[in-house]
Amino acid sequence: MEIIGKVKKLFDIQKFGSGFRKREIVLTTEEPYPQNILIEFIQDKVDLLESIREEDKIKVFINIRGREWTNPEGILKYFNSIQGWKIEEEGYQQSGKNSKKISSSISPTLSSDDFDDLPF
Repeated sequence: MEIIGKVKKLFDIQKFGSGFRKREIVLTTEEPYPQNILIEFIQDKVDLLESIREEDKIKVFINIRGREWTNPEGILKYFNSIQGWKIEEEGYQQSGKNSKKISSSISPTLSSDDFDDLPF
């Protein structure tokens, strides 16, 4: 699946004890009723966000992940997350009188480790 929108918020990288790292962004969709969608990038996918800035218009390819968890009271809970794995950015860059269109695709390979090493 994919989501297209403008980067509203870019959070700092979070690091956890076992070497796990995560970075989240909020993407605002461009539709009649815009939605602010939180997308997380984990492990080596965090590097996809190095060149992304707030206000950039991007297309993010995502997977929806779900898991269940039993809380200390024994109640079963379910959680969903949206994980980004590829970004395509498109925009315009001004340089003097000339403006040129920039289009790039950032797409590293996926491995099963990206989804199996969650800290919870």
